[in-house]
This record gives sequence, structure tokens and C-alpha cells, in this order.
Amino acid sequence: MTDKPGGAFDDHRNLLFSVAYRILGVAADAEDVVQDSWLKWSAADRSQVADPKSYLVRIVTNLAMDRLRSAQVRRETYVGPWLPEPILTSTDTAEDVATAEAVSMGLLVVLETLTPLERAVFVLKEAFGFSHAEIAQAVDRSEESVRQAAHRAREHVRARRPRFKTDRTRQRAVTERFLAAATGGDINTLMQLLAPDVTLWTDGGGKVRQAIRPIIGAQRVAAWFAGVAVRPYEGIAPVDMAVEMVELNGQVGLVFSDGGRIVATVTFDLNDDGVITGIHDVANPDKLRAVAARTIHHL
Repeated sequence: MTDKPGGAFDDHRNLLFSVAYRILGVAADAEDVVQDSWLKWSAADRSQVADPKSYLVRIVTNLAMDRLRSAQVRRETYVGPWLPEPILTSTDTAEDVATAEAVSMGLLVVLETLTPLERAVFVLKEAFGFSHAEIAQAVDRSEESVRQAAHRAREHVRARRPRFKTDRTRQRAVTERFLAAATGGDINTLMQLLAPDVTLWTDGGGKVRQAIRPIIGAQRVAAWFAGVAVRPYEGIAPVDMAVEMVELNGQVGLVFSDGGRIVATVTFDLNDDGVITGIHDVANPDKLRAVAARTIHHL
């Protein structure tokens, strides 16, 4: 293989970002890993590479696992719940239901509880369909150890993340109703939309005012949002807050802004009945850069 380094790498850049982001949950870190992968690829003897895609996935997977190990140590001292960094996405709802779920905030939160190896194996197997043999080569483990890691990860995710097949039309309808009820302080409608054991995670990272612990229960979550609707936030009056409905992490979500400054994103987990079971509210300014950049990722 004698082509310029950019050819094969550019062909697979989107795949490499998708792998890195799912392993790390942070867009900026994923971009850094892709850049580091480019440097390794540029320095490699590409004439000896028979399968550029597998070779590049191996590089990016190992770099992402290394970065995740150090990131997990830092996240132990994070102020409040740690949520993934949201990204703007574009998926074909008719064909990419599984793709949308694979990058959803709810699933990424569950993946945070896996070991770096389990997370990498799960991502490569479940999201991208790599075989156990291919993954074993990518992560420098035996095929049997990869099978065991895949089984552990899959069972762990199943126990904590039931699969729901909520279509985009219902997501949008529920999101619209929730937004109208929340901004109007309509507790009764909020209670109808929320599951009794709904959980709200708010991630301010200690940098902006948010709940330090998850808020559990329909009554408490409804009261929290009704309160937000009437109180200034970070110096912004509720009436001045702009809200946009977009696709975030493969799901219908909300972006709150003021004068072009992104203030928060909100996404929802729905069950098969269209009832909200989980809410992820990301307000840490450091985690809103990818959305503020308006980069749309085709995952």
C-alpha cells in the first residue's frame, strides 16, 4: 500500500471518531484521539498494512482505552453527576434506530460503569458489528477473553438499560409537551409525562448551578422544572432563554441558549409507552462546546 496517508485515513475518519466518542463519551477527547491516530498512521509503514480499516480501528481503540483509564480517575472527584458531552447528530430514523440508541445519552451513561476493556469490546461488537476475532486483534487480547468481556458488558448493559423502540415522531411529541408544560409551570401535565420513578441527572460540573445529586421521583422532578421556569439562571431571565429542538445523540433533544451562548442541553429517555423515565441535563460549559460549534456528526 503506497498511497498518501490521508487517503485511507480520510475514508475512515468518521468511523474512527464514532468509535472514540462511544468509548470516551467526550467529543473533544475523541477528536484528540483521532488526531493522535493520524500521527501514528502517518508514521507507520503503510506498505505493510493489508487492511487499513482494521489497522486504524486498532490504533484508535487502544488510544481511547488509555485515555479513558486516566479520565476515570479524574471523574471520581467530579462535582455532581458526570454526564457525557452531548453532540449534534444526524441519523435516518427509518434505518438507524440501533445507531441512534448506540450513541444515546442513556446508554453512554451506562457504559461509564464498564471497565475500559469491556466498554471498548461492547462498542466494537454491538455498535459496529466487529467479530470477536477482529476485536481480539484490536485490543491485544485473546479471543476467549474478548468473548468473556463482551458477555459481561452485554449483561451489565441489559440489566441497566432496557431497549426501547420509541420512534422519532413520539419523541418529538413528548418533548414538545414537556417543554410547554415546564415553561408554563404546568405540574399536572408534567406528572402525566413522567414515570413515577423518573430520574433527573444534572451536570454542572461545579461550574454552574445544578443539582449535586440525581433527583428521583415524578413529583420532585416536576417541581424542579417548574421552579426553573420562574427563576433566573446564570443571570438569564426565563423569558430571555431561547429553546431549540434538535437531534442530540440520536434523539430529539433541547438546546437552551442566550444571545448565542449555549446554556444547557436536555435529552429524554422514554419507555415503550412514551413516558419519560430519565432526563439528562448537561450545563457544564466545558461540555457544551461541541454543540456550540454546530458540528453535526453522522454516526
